[in-house]
Amino acid sequence: MGKRSRKKSNSLGGWPILILGVCALLIGVGCFMALGSGCSEQRGIIADEPSPLPGNPAGNSGVKHYPGLETVNLPEKLPNQVKEYIGFTISFNKENKTPNYVAWELLAEETQGDSQRSNNFWTDSDLEGCPSTKDYTGSGFDRGHLCPAADQKWSQQAMSDCFVMGNICPQDHSLNTGAWNTLENKERQWAQRDSAIMIVAGPIYSESDKQRIGNAGVRVPGAFFKVFAAPYLDEPRGIAFVYPNMKASGNMENYAMSIDELEKITGYDFFPALPDKIEDKIESAYSFREWNSSK
Repeated sequence: MGKRSRKKSNSLGGWPILILGVCALLIGVGCFMALGSGCSEQRGIIADEPSPLPGNPAGNSGVKHYPGLETVNLPEKLPNQVKEYIGFTISFNKENKTPNYVAWELLAEETQGDSQRSNNFWTDSDLEGCPSTKDYTGSGFDRGHLCPAADQKWSQQAMSDCFVMGNICPQDHSLNTGAWNTLENKERQWAQRDSAIMIVAGPIYSESDKQRIGNAGVRVPGAFFKVFAAPYLDEPRGIAFVYPNMKASGNMENYAMSIDELEKITGYDFFPALPDKIEDKIESAYSFREWNSSK
């Protein structure tokens, strides 16, 4: 997970007609995956049992965690600069000028807070190729957060950090304010229900995604993914969603899939730090109804 103020860390199924556009997009994924011949051998720390969350806030002393859940194994040749912020971790791609992914843990208590949106988008000079907010001006695309501001209300510094341009992608306005926003609202409900969940979000590019915006040449993705895992439940579960970068009509269930299916699309290996039995359980199957229930 990203650096949090409470602990120290060093930075270093039927698809609707509209979703057929995603299917067409994914035909080119083979070209994307060809960028790397496999996943990096570097893996997170694998723990057989979750350990207590260091410095866990009062009132949530029962929360435990597996270390390294923000780690995602990527194709070897994919540009990948990793940096931890207060509430999330970014893998940045200097060629696309966007993240490969952003990962964070969301605790139930972190869905509440007094920190206000800063709306102060800023360029991080530590990230090679990090664009300016002006690169999006007049582009026709929103500055779409991957880790949303509303997940960072628990800390003013975390709120400020999430406006870094390394956490932003060109996103169609109707998606940003529509289905993607709905999913963000759902994730906070799910964190409250399950006490703690892991989230990973990122763009999906195919060879046909050639549009770039701004002086920096920020590459516009054809789709976005978001992955959820609740590994601490008695019955751990996981689910993934893929939305085309356009208005996404219909029920969100139509955009859901297993994490294994998403891994085939992206070439990424999510949650390699989990014990194999838990990783297999949460990635091989999913139940939207179970995820979307109040229990």
